[in-house]
Amino acid sequence: MKDNIMPTYASQDIRFVKGDGAWLWNEKNEKYLDALSGIAVCSLGHANPEIAEAISAQASTLLHTSNLYRVDKQEQLAAQLCTLTGMDNVFFANSGAEANEAAIKVARKYAHSEKIENPLIVTMNNSFHGRTLATLTATGNPKVKEGFSPLPTGFIHVDYNDISALEKAAEKHSNIVAILVEPIQGEGGVRIPDNDYLNKVSSLCQQNDWLLMLDEIQTGVARTGAFLASQHNDIKPDVITLAKALGNGVPIGACLCAGKAAGLLTAGSHGSTFGGNPLACASALKVLQIVEREQLASRAEKLGDFICKALSEKLDSYDSLVEIRHKGLMIGIELDKPCTELVARALNKHLLINVVANNTIRLLPPLIISDEQAEMIVNTLSEIILTF
Repeated sequence: MKDNIMPTYASQDIRFVKGDGAWLWNEKNEKYLDALSGIAVCSLGHANPEIAEAISAQASTLLHTSNLYRVDKQEQLAAQLCTLTGMDNVFFANSGAEANEAAIKVARKYAHSEKIENPLIVTMNNSFHGRTLATLTATGNPKVKEGFSPLPTGFIHVDYNDISALEKAAEKHSNIVAILVEPIQGEGGVRIPDNDYLNKVSSLCQQNDWLLMLDEIQTGVARTGAFLASQHNDIKPDVITLAKALGNGVPIGACLCAGKAAGLLTAGSHGSTFGGNPLACASALKVLQIVEREQLASRAEKLGDFICKALSEKLDSYDSLVEIRHKGLMIGIELDKPCTELVARALNKHLLINVVANNTIRLLPPLIISDEQAEMIVNTLSEIILTF
């Protein structure tokens, strides 16, 4: 049966058949601690009973009608997201890549409205924005683009966390219309910029009348200690994209716009058959309710501080440790050597992690993990690293 699936993933040879909170069980009924949350998706844990109930109730009532008609839960979700983010309106999609596609189309529409020909969107080296042709082009990683040319035009890349590189791009190109940037680079190695970097980017966008578009697909929905990572900087972008944790496993993406970006996509200019259907929105509404009620943003901040402090203490004498970086429960442990084999070693210890940028262990545990589970992550991971 495996042969019938395109080999696009180097999957671990294990199948999970059930979950509960931060735990997953394989077909042999062996238990694993999930410190990855399905890559920042299941932030409220597996088989969350409240979300399961919301999905079940919606599935037994109405799954889909299409966007030819008004969808109550879609309108409720849009209102709640705008309240939490300060944005004006939302386009719902089915994934982060689709949300970023919508953002790119917003930027192109903005260029058209301003009569700017051959518009450019600036993105960052080592960024990741998706696997569609446009989001692949936006992604600042040449390796993932190999074999897919010709790629769309209209993108340039500069170094992340380097405001002077953006200023030089502004001097060189008069047709820039937007900057698309991750508040923290996830796939790029959990790279956290200087505290004022996003503020400087925002100011540069205002000075040049560019759109500021923030890819919060991995950082959003309380992962970093605030509902949005950009809220740590007290800035308001023109466009925000969300996905991953928004549905806790039910596919949903969102492109939020404000101000001059809010009125650019109109009837007929964009769409999605499944985007924002009742089932996906029911799950997302319950996610937002739980995140707010349980104050999971502050919980993420507290647990992230604990895990990183404990790891720092245990790995203090480990010569290959370069740095431990974190914002809330988005954690990167960088080593001075390739460490992808640690994924398999951790799996043997019944801990789920992954490695990004070839040398950085990434932790994205559920926001609902207990103190005891956080200690288990620290103890197991430090043991694996110290023997590597």
